[in-house]
Amino acid sequence: MLNLIRKDIVLQKKILLILLPILFIYLFSGSSTVLIGVLFSIVINMTAFATDEKSSINVLLNALPYTRKEIVSSKYIGAFVFTFMVLLTIFIANWVINGEIIEWEQLLFIICIVSLFISIAFPFSYFFKSQYLLIAWVISFVIYMIVSNFIFDLNTFLQDIIQTFLSFTTTQLYLLMIVFVVVLYILSWMLSIRIYSKKVF
Repeated sequence: MLNLIRKDIVLQKKILLILLPILFIYLFSGSSTVLIGVLFSIVINMTAFATDEKSSINVLLNALPYTRKEIVSSKYIGAFVFTFMVLLTIFIANWVINGEIIEWEQLLFIICIVSLFISIAFPFSYFFKSQYLLIAWVISFVIYMIVSNFIFDLNTFLQDIIQTFLSFTTTQLYLLMIVFVVVLYILSWMLSIRIYSKKVF
């Protein structure tokens, strides 16, 4: 299974070499660390997922000595690897630009949001295809931009919500959030294995 994760990293090498420096530039411009971290993590993870969606690739993968459970599991574990790369870039960028270590609450929040997205996106993409998710994402983004620019400043509103949440210091709140995300992620993982095991290529 480690070879499957390594394969995803190698296939996404060019994209990573492009996106991670761009991430650094966005952070240098003063953009929201959390929003940028979440966005870049989702883009990289879904790009890696979409690479293996062709029937020919799935036929090849299933011809290799890997079970379908291992193929799906490599995607869920690989998602953490790609997210870690983004977080490492954010950590380094924040240290270089601001001369300080980023707060762990922000890193945890990014991980939780990305994990929640993946928990929904991966089963959906295994059942349908990620291109339909991309269409929904583009439509949502267009609606977001229209509302934010002409009706209500959603960007500032979302940043205020994030800052309010990060201002909480209750350990139980963070623990509850972590437990919820972990349980949802595991359930999503099991559902994706079930969906993929029944697919015919």
